[in-house]
Parts: sequence; C-alpha cells; structure tokens
Amino acid sequence: MDIEPLRAWLLTLPHVAETMQWGDNLVFWVGDKAIGGKMFALANLSKDSHGVLSFAAGPERYAELLEVEGVFPAPYMARIFWVAIERYSVFSSNELKEQLRNAHSVVYNKLPKRTKDVLTMPAKEQKKLIAARKKLLKAREKK
Repeated sequence: MDIEPLRAWLLTLPHVAETMQWGDNLVFWVGDKAIGGKMFALANLSKDSHGVLSFAAGPERYAELLEVEGVFPAPYMARIFWVAIERYSVFSSNELKEQLRNAHSVVYNKLPKRTKDVLTMPAKEQKKLIAARKKLLKAREKK
C-alpha cells in the first residue's frame, strides 16, 4: 500500500478531513480543525528520516507497537502516544487499516462534547458552520 490508496481509504472513515501542513505533510483529522477536530494520522510526503506515516496509537497500544520492526516513536508526537512507520510494508494492508481505524477511534473518543455535537449535525448544517468558523478564524489571523 502507498499514500494514494491509503488516502482514498482514510477519507471513507467517519468525519475525516484532510489538510496539507508543515511542508509536505498530509494530515488527517477526525472532524475539521476549525470546529475543534483533532488529527489522528499524518503522511509524510517528503523523503526524510521521519517515516512515511505517523498515527495515534493510544497509551494502551503504544509500547506494543514499538516492538514491531520498522515502528518508532513519532517525532514531536511520541509524548501523546503516536508512532511512526519507516515504510508502508511494515504492516500488511489490512493490518495498517486496522491500526488507522484504532487511531481514528482513539482520537474520536477524546473529542470534546461540543465537537462531537457538531459532527452529529446534518451535513448541510455542519458545512455551513465550518465555513463560518473558518471565516472567523481567517479574520482573526489578519488582526
């Protein structure tokens, strides 16, 4: 598996949004960050030593995953129990999807109630609220 099929699959999970941040990083969020969503996976698109993919492991699975060959503490994120993989072949396609489902679940369960409430809104209402929130945040940045 590589980033394109993985990206397509990740976008089928509930409430997932994506952004490009910090250079060449494709970030996947549970809920749009404008409404308090949190990231659960980060694909590193540049060819550096930080691995190809980082994701939330949660405190229960963190130590176990670090025992897998090719898995290491995620740079800047290890303190919140994130791991990174050196290459996509560290896990089979199904195992990687299971790890990312778990990452999505770990992060979703930690979202504040107000963010979860927005995620349960009808899509049209949610989209309108997100657009308004982004407009407000952009106006604050200009000040």
